Amino acid sequence: MRRRPLSDELFVRLCRSRDYLGDCANVRVRLDHAARLAYLSKYHYLRMFALAFGETPFEFAARVRMERARSLLVSSQRSVTEICLEVGYESLATFSNRFRRFAGFAPSEIRRQVRTLYPIPGRAAIYDVPACFFLIVPLESQF
Repeated sequence: MRRRPLSDELFVRLCRSRDYLGDCANVRVRLDHAARLAYLSKYHYLRMFALAFGETPFEFAARVRMERARSLLVSSQRSVTEICLEVGYESLATFSNRFRRFAGFAPSEIRRQVRTLYPIPGRAAIYDVPACFFLIVPLESQF
């Protein structure tokens, strides 16, 4: 049996619901509430959401949380615990485990790796720069 593609109207309703999930990713959203936004039962909503976007609503919300956490880890001075709470996790251990599965690194490791490549402005940074970059060569000797 062939599956019919999603209708435009159903896709728009699913997008509206997905946008809501993305906006509320740092708080718990009940599945039946998200399904009501798409005018579907929660079981049909799960199937249609996965068909339309390739991931379940839970996977989508978790991914949005992790992307936000990664952004905050790289760009802010806040502690990992503060970021964990801001993106909606109550347990630092759960957050760290899920972040490691998502990014391949612990939250503190990703912060350390990125900041060695791109230091935060205003902080003293020590670079391993070859000494030849500091040699001043007169213009005449280049030709």
